[in-house]
Amino acid sequence: METMDPRVSFRWDVPAQFNFARDVVDRHAPDDKLGLLFVSSEATRRAYGFAEISETSQKYARVLKDAGVSRGSRVLVALPKIPEWIFTMLALDRLGAVAIPCPEQLRADDLLYRADHAEAVAIVGDVNNLEQLEPVRANAKTLKTFFITRGEGDGWQTLEAMFHHADPFEGVDTSVDEWAYVVYTSGTTKEPKGVVHDRGYQYAKRMQAKFWLDCREDDLVWCTASTGWAKSLWNVLLGPWSCGSGIVLHEAPFDPIARMDLIADLRVTVLCQAPTEYRMEAKLADLSKWKLPHLRHCVSAGEPLNPEVIIRWKDAFGLTIYDGYGQTENSLLIANLRGDHVHPGSMGRPTPGHDVVVIDEDGNETKTGETGDIAVRGNPPTLFKGYLKNDAETEACYRNGQYLTGDRAYVDEDGYFWFVGRADDVISSGAYRIGPFEVESALLKHEAVAESAAVGSPDPDRGNIVKAFVVLRPGFDPSDELTKALQEHCKRITAPYKYPREIEFVAELPKTRSGKIRRVELRQRKLERKGATRASGYS
Repeated sequence: METMDPRVSFRWDVPAQFNFARDVVDRHAPDDKLGLLFVSSEATRRAYGFAEISETSQKYARVLKDAGVSRGSRVLVALPKIPEWIFTMLALDRLGAVAIPCPEQLRADDLLYRADHAEAVAIVGDVNNLEQLEPVRANAKTLKTFFITRGEGDGWQTLEAMFHHADPFEGVDTSVDEWAYVVYTSGTTKEPKGVVHDRGYQYAKRMQAKFWLDCREDDLVWCTASTGWAKSLWNVLLGPWSCGSGIVLHEAPFDPIARMDLIADLRVTVLCQAPTEYRMEAKLADLSKWKLPHLRHCVSAGEPLNPEVIIRWKDAFGLTIYDGYGQTENSLLIANLRGDHVHPGSMGRPTPGHDVVVIDEDGNETKTGETGDIAVRGNPPTLFKGYLKNDAETEACYRNGQYLTGDRAYVDEDGYFWFVGRADDVISSGAYRIGPFEVESALLKHEAVAESAAVGSPDPDRGNIVKAFVVLRPGFDPSDELTKALQEHCKRITAPYKYPREIEFVAELPKTRSGKIRRVELRQRKLERKGATRASGYS
């Protein structure tokens, strides 16, 4: 019997063998209740029961198996928020393959790096992104199999044309310590890092779905995260279905009015949005005009949510937005759970199954109110197995055997965590984590740029935006035209969400004696100019 506080009574109880597609999706199939409600970019709707999801993903698995994808194969999945993403991810799970989810905004260079670094043998992309996929097909070192959805392309096999005639393949019996995903996250001074998660991580997602999302069998859960990010694994693919809930998948980009209309029209009961989305909705002139009697629970994660937004939302709908904190490398570590007394602006308290503390430079727990590094003790199943091909970076994440999140906070007398700032240079902007190295590398490919440095600059809607300091080569002069040209250049070279919304031309960059750029000095300069006192943004 659980006590009232799941933080005290919770136990992981991870089984030795686990296959999410078989042990979760297939077990819901006989009831054939709603599993997925898809809304296309053209606003057409399509409902999928668990029986159809199960059968379709089994046929996808057969097609991929016949094409040579097998247990342990690494496969890039570069699909937008469409049902084919669901079917492909489940099919790879059935095969015991390793999925590498990629944000749909990634450009050819981004995809090629991931394909080569992970030694992927296959890629599944969408016909609408064929321009970026073609260079990957032509240049990737290990890719042998090329699939696209929703269309045709020379050298590509079309998944839909093949799965209709395929015999279902239920899948293999996978153990919890087999790899399930490699999810790439932003680095500060190097290329993106591949975060490895096993199948125990898949099973463990039911914790946050039960206690934070508060998922129930009759719920319709809408997590608005894009398919290439860890939060889509948490709250689109794994979490809600572990609790028997149905999910919403909406292909179109965010628009605050259209989003509010859909929440009402679809009768969503549980909502998980990025702070930026809540902020934009809170700015709508008459937010309370939307009647949301079905909506019963709301959560937010990605960066700190402004207290005024929480108050505005509660005034409009009588619902508290429960903030949560986690990372690609783990899961929901700290949160405000249902039943908690929410302190607006606080991260909350450690979630069930996680021993989270704030430590000092020696690895000792700090005193109440004293700022230090957020750390995880022990080895919960949510914690990553390490960075792919990067033991040094993996080891650097630990201090005295405790995992360091890279964020700083303090704990108050009631045990609530309060975010202070990043311990490294990663920029949290809206729902994205952006490594300055990626922005700087894109800028340096422009003929006008001699040096560059990227930092986060405070922004009321996104938390931070990317600000670039640029040293020009001889023969080039600062101008508005050059600023725009550099921004468009970045959008072409790397994912558009990474482009610098602000560019400042400088004569030189501050550096250490060893020649490393002092981004902290540039970041502090921006904080002082904007009148901010501290950085903001979760991982």
